[in-house]
Amino acid sequence: MGRLDGKVAVVTGAARGIGATLAKAFSAEGAKVVVSDITHTDACVNAIKAAGGQAIGCKLDVTNNDDIAATVKAAEAAFGPIELLLNNAGLFANITLKPFWEIGQDEWDQVMRVNVRGGFQMVKGVLPSMRRASRGKIVNISSGTFFHGGNGHMHYVASKGGVIAMTRSMARELSGTNITANCVTPGFTESDGVRENPSLHVARAPTIAGRVIKRDMVPDDLVGAIVFLMTPDSDFMTGQTLNVDGGRFML
Repeated sequence: MGRLDGKVAVVTGAARGIGATLAKAFSAEGAKVVVSDITHTDACVNAIKAAGGQAIGCKLDVTNNDDIAATVKAAEAAFGPIELLLNNAGLFANITLKPFWEIGQDEWDQVMRVNVRGGFQMVKGVLPSMRRASRGKIVNISSGTFFHGGNGHMHYVASKGGVIAMTRSMARELSGTNITANCVTPGFTESDGVRENPSLHVARAPTIAGRVIKRDMVPDDLVGAIVFLMTPDSDFMTGQTLNVDGGRFML
């Protein structure tokens, strides 16, 4: 018996990388998974089905309310009310590092729109479904860059600080609903997108040097913490930020 048996989970940014890894992990724990992304989700959906799980794919831009409504409708039609939401979609892997004075306003706004407003819009869109289920678990993905600043991507760091702040207010305002909201701050993770962006490789060596656990972090390293936050084991936790980074920052 899986820890998420029968739960309906929506994972954003799930075509590959961290999102795909968590979508498969939720399925392995018994959840029915809605794999959503702005790009094709077939590979992840097919992998879940091949392993005996239940999944559907949805094309989703997290800043588009029509896409969000269509995803919720598809989830409920296929599986029933949504109980779990992993807000993983975000802009990072395609960012070119540069000092903040070289970041244009359009680029700044795009990062904020996807990384902060996108999560806000997703929760608003999914909340009625969670209310119908009479329970819910929201996990927002932030970043360990919030704790140290980070050079060359101020807009990203600021956006991830916004995710932490948003999660805290969200948890407060969901008081009495049986819906919790928590946040996870991963360390520098060797996802597909990160490996494909050479400008990000300069962060690898100093990051590993600063960790207690001296190796690359991979998406699988997030599974235990995030699955825990989706299970009844974390029912008395809300508004919290759980740092998963191999011991680089001890909060």
